[in-house]
Amino acid sequence: MRAYVVSTEDILSNLVEIRKKADSATVIAVLKGDGYGLGLTTMAKLCRGAGIHHFAVTEVKDVRRLRLDGEEGDEILLLRPTRNPDEIRTLLDEDAIFTVASQKDAVALSGVARDMGALAKVHLKIDTGMGRYGFLEEELDEILSCYAYLDCLSICGIYTHFHSAFCNKKATRLQAESFLRVVEGIREKGYNVGMVHACNSSALLRHPEYIFDAVRVGSAILGRLNFRTNLKKVGVCQVSVDEIRWLPQGHTTGYGGAWKAKRSTRVAVLPVGWYHGYTTTYGDDVCRFRDSLRKVLSGIKEMVFPRKLYVTIRGEKCRVLGHVGMLHTVVDVTDKRVFEGDTATVEINPTRIRGMEIRFE
Repeated sequence: MRAYVVSTEDILSNLVEIRKKADSATVIAVLKGDGYGLGLTTMAKLCRGAGIHHFAVTEVKDVRRLRLDGEEGDEILLLRPTRNPDEIRTLLDEDAIFTVASQKDAVALSGVARDMGALAKVHLKIDTGMGRYGFLEEELDEILSCYAYLDCLSICGIYTHFHSAFCNKKATRLQAESFLRVVEGIREKGYNVGMVHACNSSALLRHPEYIFDAVRVGSAILGRLNFRTNLKKVGVCQVSVDEIRWLPQGHTTGYGGAWKAKRSTRVAVLPVGWYHGYTTTYGDDVCRFRDSLRKVLSGIKEMVFPRKLYVTIRGEKCRVLGHVGMLHTVVDVTDKRVFEGDTATVEINPTRIRGMEIRFE
């Protein structure tokens, strides 16, 4: 047996807490990456049960899936811009809200909408430092032209994205100030900006002063942020113990023989490994001086205080031995009442899981 088990009660508890934190602001559930790995339509259904009917995704096909499985009145925002005529036509048919991040986006969308005799609902994206999509603050004239000349666009919102709300108060403040200057610049010209939103999950919990008309939350629904919160961490991998065996003193486990038995050791073999998402990491793609220094210091710390991985079997922590393999993990159960067929609990982030059933309970 190998399954990723999700507590619907924990998800609903998190949604209640999120709505409390958001106060009167609209909660937009971000369900990118197939609902953060847990299933787009299943997660949307749970959100609707908590009274949330605003969603955000990054794929056109996901807009269609939400419409087919959804309720009348659901609002769906596509978080990336598109100038592809086929995608635009599909999104107009599905009554989606478009992200417009440049004058080129706006012109392309307006042209297709005019040909279809449609009015495209739009949220403007302002780039205050994320660097992916969005008008820059100094491009206010281009933003204003979207209001003034493109009458096939119904601009009903504006947003930005904080890149360091989880760790950098100053950077978040500077982003918010830049964003608000754009908002005020538009209002000064007499235009209605519509729904204003900037807070992602981290900002909602750490910077409530930037809760405007709406908040966009994804990782908070799963209770998985890289700082302490009152939210419940959602999802855990459960696998059966495949085999119990004794390894003699001096025997090794895993690639590289990274662990060697100092005594006769009873081990359990679990059918889960890095292929399924166990121990996979991210964040090694940037090499600024401070990032490199952090890695060096972390390496020194692990030399002095070696990092240990554990799984839980029958309520007891069992240490992982050697390297985690692609499909298997070996753990020490020498002094534990653990038997073949027992269930082991393994911590895996849902965004990294694959090759296993997802089970809601």
